[in-house]
Amino acid sequence: MRKHSIVVALMAVAISGTAAYQWLTPSNNSVAPMHQSPYKNVELATGFIYDNPRKLATFSLSDQYGNRFTNKQLEGKWSLFFIGFTSCPDVCPTTLNKLAAAYPELQQISADIQVVFVSADPQRDTQAKRLDYINFFNRDFKAITAEHSQLFPFSRDLGFVYAMVGEGDNYQIDHSASYVLVSPQGEKTAVFKAKPKPGLPPQILNDELIADFKKIVNNA
Repeated sequence: MRKHSIVVALMAVAISGTAAYQWLTPSNNSVAPMHQSPYKNVELATGFIYDNPRKLATFSLSDQYGNRFTNKQLEGKWSLFFIGFTSCPDVCPTTLNKLAAAYPELQQISADIQVVFVSADPQRDTQAKRLDYINFFNRDFKAITAEHSQLFPFSRDLGFVYAMVGEGDNYQIDHSASYVLVSPQGEKTAVFKAKPKPGLPPQILNDELIADFKKIVNNA
């Protein structure tokens, strides 16, 4: 059995039992105490805010320059995460194009924002490939990944799910299409959910994303 086929089998078990729960509630992880959200009366047009912000578990991945990307890189910044892979035929390039277009306005709301693309395909998405790919959209964006043993718990902690589909070198990856916002305190704060459109990949409208991000920052 190919290595990625084994990963598929392991992930299928975890995803089948947790996928629905992940999107509706925060992860049941006791790595850090939770506290009441300051956004009690804030309503988002394109997602939801967690009632109990919670710090992400300790993680260590690598960015497109080969530098470590850890909890330390979240400190003092709003981090907008999206998961995918560089061979993705539609959702990923569409999403990254939209994020690149929204980025200047997001920066006007808070200069301390970083967009982080999480590659769910460490076997094919080498450091060089991630660098070329992310630079096509925006050189300020991060493109991170790790071996599945580290990547899967990290993505699950964010609320993302992914699984490899198919055999051989041309496998595809099914993955979440939403964004997750992490606060400058390293706490998972909000989810922006993609909305299906007939004949098009699921999308998050930039106007709604920008307006929702402004609400969050102004109430932080």
